[in-house]
Amino acid sequence: MRKMLIITTLMLACSVFVSAQSFVGKWKNIDDETGKPKAIIEIYKKESKYYGKIVELLMKPEHPTCVKCTDDRKDKPLIGLEMLRNMTLGGNELSGGKILDPAKGKEYKCTISFENDDKLKVRGYIGISLVGRNQYWTRVK
Repeated sequence: MRKMLIITTLMLACSVFVSAQSFVGKWKNIDDETGKPKAIIEIYKKESKYYGKIVELLMKPEHPTCVKCTDDRKDKPLIGLEMLRNMTLGGNELSGGKILDPAKGKEYKCTISFENDDKLKVRGYIGISLVGRNQYWTRVK
């Protein structure tokens, strides 16, 4: 009986820790070339999928719209632009969706996982995950 109580307590503690880490919220991304903060991205959940949109620009872009986009986001303002689409939660990771690089107008497959409570590892890739790059986003408090 005592073992069962300990196991139940541990399982409850683990589930509380996992639920404390939420992808939902505002995140600051960093420019790969300059190392400076670039934008604030808000990740939100709609039905069972996760999405992300630009809510603030921290660097002045060359164009205020997505001129290089080729889909429904073409020439849309960068503020409010949905750059993460159709991400699904599996374990401790978001995957299955795509991320947009507005500067290039290209979409990439994407996975997002926690480095710690306040830092995300965002991986965009083509084909397989080995062919891609990481960005690290920090939580905006």
